[in-house]
Amino acid sequence: MNNKLLILAVVVTTSFVACVPKKKFTELSDKKNKADQEIESLRNLNEKMEAANKECNTSLSTAKKSIDELSQDTTKYGKSNRSLRDQVDNLSVLNDTLTQKMNTLLVASSKENRLLLEEIKRKEESIREKEGVIKDKENLIQEKENAIAERETKLKDLQQMMAAKDSASNALKDKLSKALEAFKNKGLTVTEKDGKVYVSMEAKLLFASGSTAVDENGKKALLEIASALQDENDVEIVVEGHTDTDKLNSSIIPRDNWELSVLRATEVVKIMSANGGVQPQILSAAGRSEYHPVDEDDKSKNRRIEIIIQPSMKEIYQWIEKN
Repeated sequence: MNNKLLILAVVVTTSFVACVPKKKFTELSDKKNKADQEIESLRNLNEKMEAANKECNTSLSTAKKSIDELSQDTTKYGKSNRSLRDQVDNLSVLNDTLTQKMNTLLVASSKENRLLLEEIKRKEESIREKEGVIKDKENLIQEKENAIAERETKLKDLQQMMAAKDSASNALKDKLSKALEAFKNKGLTVTEKDGKVYVSMEAKLLFASGSTAVDENGKKALLEIASALQDENDVEIVVEGHTDTDKLNSSIIPRDNWELSVLRATEVVKIMSANGGVQPQILSAAGRSEYHPVDEDDKSKNRRIEIIIQPSMKEIYQWIEKN
C-alpha cells in the first residue's frame, strides 16, 4: 500500500514538474518582452539609465540564449530548470532594482526639470525685462538723436539768420563809410561791432559848447547819414548823447549833463526824421550823460553823439520765441 502511494506521488510530482516549464517559459517570454519595452523606454527617457539598460540587455540576452537553447532541446530543460529559475529570479531582482532606479530617476528628473523650467521662465522674464529696458533706452536715444538733429537744424537756421544780419551790418557799415568819407578826419568814425554799426560823432562837429542846437556843418553830416539810411527800413536806430564829466549847473534847460545828453540825442533824431527822411518808427533817442566815457584822458572824445544802427532783430526774436 505504501509502495503504491509512493509510486502515485512520484507520478503526480513528475506530471507537475512536466507542466511547469511551458508556463514559466511563457511568463518569462512575456516578462522579457515587457523588460525590453521598459528598457527601451527608459533608455529614451534618460541617458543616465544607459549603464543599467546595458546590464539588463546583457542579462536578457543571456536569458534569450538560454530560452532558445531550451526550445531546441526541451529534454535539457529539467537539468537547467534550477539555473534558469535562478536567472529569472536574478532578472526579477534586477528588474525591480531597475524599476526602483527608474522611479527614483523619474522623480529626480521631474523635480530637476521643474526647477529647470522655473529657472528658464525666470530668465525669460528677466530677458524680456531687459529687452524692454533696452527698447526704452533705444527709443530714448532715438528721441534724443531726433531732438539733437532738430536743434542742429534750428541752430543752422539761426546761424544763417545771424550771418545774414552780420552781412547786412557790414554792408551798411561800408555804405555809411562811403557816404561819410568827407567827414573822416573831422571827428566822425564808423565802426562795426557785435552785428551793430556805430557812427560816432564828436560834439564839436554838431554843437556849440553847452548848446543842444545842431549847427549847419553838423546837419550836413546828419543828412548824409539819413540819406544812406533812407531806404533801410528793416533796422533799428538808437541815437545816444554823451557828455564829459564837467558838471553843468544851470537854472534853465539843460540844467545838467543828463538833460544835455538827452536833448542833443533828441535833436539829432528830429533832424534825421524830419529833414533826412528816416522813418521815425525805427528811431529812438537816449541820454547817457557822463557815465560811458571812451577816453579818460581826452574829454573832447567823450562829448559825442553815437548813432547805433542794428538790423532788426524782430525776425530772430520771433524765431526764438517760436522754437
